[in-house]
Amino acid sequence: MTLLNEKQSPLARFVARDPNLFRLIIMLVAVFAVMGALRPTIFLRPSNLVSMAKQFPEYGIMAIGISICMITGGIDLAVVGTANLAAITTARFLIASVPKGSPGGYTLSMILMGILIALTVGALCGALSGWLISRFRIPPILATLGTHQLFTGLAIVITEGRPVSGLPILFSRLGNKTLAGFLPVPLLLYALAAIIIGIMLSKTRFGKQVYLVGTNATAARFAGLNVKNIIMRTYVTSGMLASLSGLIMMARVNSAKADYGASYTLQCVLIAVLGGVNPDGGFGTVGGVTVAVVILQLLSSGLNMFENVSNFYRDVIWGGVLITVLITNHYLTEHKRRKALKSASEGCGAPWGNLGGVAPPGST
Repeated sequence: MTLLNEKQSPLARFVARDPNLFRLIIMLVAVFAVMGALRPTIFLRPSNLVSMAKQFPEYGIMAIGISICMITGGIDLAVVGTANLAAITTARFLIASVPKGSPGGYTLSMILMGILIALTVGALCGALSGWLISRFRIPPILATLGTHQLFTGLAIVITEGRPVSGLPILFSRLGNKTLAGFLPVPLLLYALAAIIIGIMLSKTRFGKQVYLVGTNATAARFAGLNVKNIIMRTYVTSGMLASLSGLIMMARVNSAKADYGASYTLQCVLIAVLGGVNPDGGFGTVGGVTVAVVILQLLSSGLNMFENVSNFYRDVIWGGVLITVLITNHYLTEHKRRKALKSASEGCGAPWGNLGGVAPPGST
């Protein structure tokens, strides 16, 4: 544990408190500077920056959901399936309940009802995953892979594999609206979700319990915590965040389909790991995840500016980055562990420590 010196500068205290976040910020500035220098007329265009701010929230919110599950020592691979199922359910409801020519007030009330339906579907999907993990102790990666296939299959059955279109135009307008010319609604929704989850993890009793479960679930049980309930609540939260992402996707394309965002799962895992979330559980912050989301979006948008870089290489790049980050984190963790052991051994001094003049057993 790093001790903070009050005489240090604010920057030094920030670096000591969260070195991973500091490294991410340096990386963010470097990526932005490089992309801006390579394509200044395109990358730094205000319309391009606003476009990026509209794109990352839909998978960024999923990444937050995956991250809180990873902090408990699990993972939620069902976020994309949950998002699409929630979006399809809401789309069907809106199409059935809002005929063409409906007054704006009535349409808005139905949209609010549809949002509640989506959040409910997301909570139920998350509850199923959490129940399988906590009740039957199925490994999270297998349980959520199975529920992802289940939710995607249900979505295909409901839609027969076709997109659900014909949504009220007001829904798309609200979901794609830009306030003051530079604040897209999806960005505001991401900020709201990040603030709520960040406060939940850092300031509430439940957040501390989430970290304790991820650090040592057995110790958490002996401490009297209801580990099953904590896991359930964590996956319900992830499901609700996924459903919010589904609504953002639905507003962007003005339709819903079972296979939208199929590549987001890998990106979300990459964001969580890049953001400093420990895959073994016990550590991670929403701040780190947020910076990692922005870095990934800058890289993605920057690659789109180069005609000779095919989109087919993007998954290869993401996979390579994920492996690199995992290896780097492994060596950093090992370095910290060895440094801590060295400090502990130096602090103990002789093998028997200072026994106040008492000879160790077996000595003469």
